[in-house]
Amino acid sequence: MKFGVPLGLLHPAAWKDVAVAADELGFESVWLPEHLVFTTDLSTAVYPGTSDPGIKPSTPLFDAPAYLCWLAALTSRVRLGTAVQLLALRHPFVSARAFATLDVLSSGRAVCGVGAGWYRGEWDAAGVPFDTRGARLDEAIEVVRRLWSEPVVAHSGRFYSFPEVAFEPKPVQRRLPVLAGGESPAALRRAARLCDGWISMPHTIESIKPQMARLGSGVPVTAHAYALAGPEEVADWAALGVERLIVRPWTRSRDAVSRLASFAGEYGVTSPSA
Repeated sequence: MKFGVPLGLLHPAAWKDVAVAADELGFESVWLPEHLVFTTDLSTAVYPGTSDPGIKPSTPLFDAPAYLCWLAALTSRVRLGTAVQLLALRHPFVSARAFATLDVLSSGRAVCGVGAGWYRGEWDAAGVPFDTRGARLDEAIEVVRRLWSEPVVAHSGRFYSFPEVAFEPKPVQRRLPVLAGGESPAALRRAARLCDGWISMPHTIESIKPQMARLGSGVPVTAHAYALAGPEEVADWAALGVERLIVRPWTRSRDAVSRLASFAGEYGVTSPSA
């Protein structure tokens, strides 16, 4: 099992130290969430399945691929992913450039987790139609994949059209992984049809089973698992088809590094240099 670390659930002041610790301890990946902007009107910010706003407008936001580029310079092995990037909120040129840059600067460690998004306010603020975000994301994935792999690209689609362009440098990875986030039937279809895997919301081993059943076999799964009962549970996740667990063994940012070290010892996470 591969183990990842969710930096977004920490105070930003801790991101650097936790990423470096994860790299040194042998964790496989670190992950940053992404939003472009928060509006002060919270009427469109109710998180699905709850009655409360899912955002605080005063929360500091960072450009995730840019921040991960900085972490790439401080680490040597850990993979650097987004969970998840609102790929279709920008032109595919912008998104493709950001992740290609991250992949080159990290020597091939980028993972592009993408999602259609749930928060209408930032789409309205950016002037991008919220109701077509899923179809727009599907087309954006197609475009960035072509930009990352083909010598020249021209495109004429429903949302994006451009004449033949060159796009260099290409990512280091022959196929930069794109993982689809989201729990809806459309998101699960996107993961199976267009992407290199699915990245879940926080789940227990029981709560993720319905999504796994709808997803079908053969799709690589990254699961946010914040409530592991112990090392013996990892085999049960693997039996479901999960290949990566994103874990949060701390309750306070100040304890994150020490708790990661304890988790590594308990769960057998080993540094390659050990």
